[in-house]
Amino acid sequence: MLFNFGFKNKTVKELRKNRGLTTRELSQHLKLNTVEIMKIDNLKLKEVPELLRAKIIPVLRGDDFDKIPWL
Repeated sequence: MLFNFGFKNKTVKELRKNRGLTTRELSQHLKLNTVEIMKIDNLKLKEVPELLRAKIIPVLRGDDFDKIPWL
C-alpha cells in the first residue's frame, strides 16, 4: 500500500472525479442504485461501510481498467 498513500483520506466524490466517472456510471459499474452512491459521495473512503468499500476501491483505483482487452 505504499503507492496508495492518502488514498483513504480522500472523499469518494474526489476519487470518482479523478477517474472521470459520474455517479450513474459508477453505480452501473458496481450494479448498485445511484442513490446509494450519492449517499456516500461526500464521505471519506475510510468512513464508507466495509462491504461497499471492498466493491468500490478497485474501481476508484483503476484496477478494472487494466483488464480491458482492447488496450
